[in-house]
Amino acid sequence: MNLCDLSPPYVRAIAPYQPGKPIAEVARELGLAERDIVKLASNENPLGPSPRALTAIENALTGIALYPDGSGFELKAALTRKLAIPAEQIVLGNGSNDILEQVARAFLAPGASAIFSRHAFAIYALATQAVGAEGIETAAHDFGHDLDAMLDAIRADTRVMFIANPNNPTGTWLSNEALRAFLQRVPERVIVVLDEAYGEYLPPQQQSDALAWLQRFPNLVVSRTFSKAYGLAGLRVGYALTSPMVADMMNRVRQPFNVNSLALVAATAALDDTDFIARSYALNQLGMRQIIQGLLLLGLEYIPSFGNFLAIRIGNAADMYRRLLEKGVIVRPIGNYAMPEYLRVSIGLAAENTQFLQALESALKEQA
Repeated sequence: MNLCDLSPPYVRAIAPYQPGKPIAEVARELGLAERDIVKLASNENPLGPSPRALTAIENALTGIALYPDGSGFELKAALTRKLAIPAEQIVLGNGSNDILEQVARAFLAPGASAIFSRHAFAIYALATQAVGAEGIETAAHDFGHDLDAMLDAIRADTRVMFIANPNNPTGTWLSNEALRAFLQRVPERVIVVLDEAYGEYLPPQQQSDALAWLQRFPNLVVSRTFSKAYGLAGLRVGYALTSPMVADMMNRVRQPFNVNSLALVAATAALDDTDFIARSYALNQLGMRQIIQGLLLLGLEYIPSFGNFLAIRIGNAADMYRRLLEKGVIVRPIGNYAMPEYLRVSIGLAAENTQFLQALESALKEQA
């Protein structure tokens, strides 16, 4: 008997998510020293975690024999103070991926559909497929979301729409004006998930107005994370801001103790570390300019990005990815996003960016 046959066909059809290669794995496979490898594959903060988060973790270590606070009271209270959103409108997740999956489990099922854009974050399709719902992929516009196409795709069975802003892996961005006009046209019965994982990297004049829309649009879910700018990717903590009704449904499918105790205290402390966020933003701006200047000198095309990464058109991206690995530089091929000619590179420290550009130049000469 093949036990896999016991699984629903929509689960058997899932292609597992492929994360960026860890440094240790590359070192083992290629016989390289870990200290010589640069990882620019997963959009992590090159500054590391918020210093306030590290202090909070150290102070909380003796309590890890106890279960965490399942309600996340302190983190929710901190979010309420900072964002002026009541605790009953906040849902915590084991990273923002968990938030996306909570929405899918709460509002999707076989016979329902969800809409997402081509080239958008892969988890939207995976979360939809995992609950047996139908995913509707709409055409992209200049590698970003075509909001009119998404509206046109709404069907009677559509329950959820996913939008990333800025979008991963392309870095494209939608204005507040465009998103508000879009929300006004979406039927109230359709949940709109606005994934703002990279929002901290937007300049002040482009920061999201989404929180001001929650009362007007009870079907809106704003998803955010501590994995990117706050530097807590290894702890996995994210949150959703939504209406009390939607939050209630999400909490019904949320796993008990889904956010661990160290993640809770780290995120609570990091939330107020405005100096660290300012440093992260400034470093990203400098690194973005550094890499763009290097790409222009090499004659390479890229998609203008509002995140902490760039999608670079490289031709045979799979070959270039392997060549860069051999030179100790880990980037991300994005052929699974229907972009086989592109690599995504995260913005690193100045020295890491330089190592990437030098390795890229060398690899291009080898390809020629």
